Amino acid sequence: MRIGELSERTGASRRLLRYYEEQGLIVAERCANGYRDYDERFVDRILQIRGLLDAGLPTRIIKQILPCLDKPRTIYFPDATPEMLATLEGERDRMNERIHCLERNRNAISEYLCAVREYGANGS
Repeated sequence: MRIGELSERTGASRRLLRYYEEQGLIVAERCANGYRDYDERFVDRILQIRGLLDAGLPTRIIKQILPCLDKPRTIYFPDATPEMLATLEGERDRMNERIHCLERNRNAISEYLCAVREYGANGS
């Protein structure tokens, strides 16, 4: 698919997609006319990259862990330093806290909806 379609499907601007390519996070094939051609799998890859960036991970670490997100997995550890591992552990823990908070909020909203619906059915 061309860059415009990938942009539309992921919500990432064309400029951002070119940046991801510069950083080595995605790779485009080139058509005979020079246009970029992206594989379908990059739709999910872009969403993963955006989620990791939103979680606070820098692109240099994202580039290293992206192979872990693919299936079949090929994990490559050329420069896994103790600092990088500590950073990833910290980010994982932060994500777990966010997940816990989101679950707690989801459950509270669900309880509220149930109470409002029950009141509406019995209180009208």
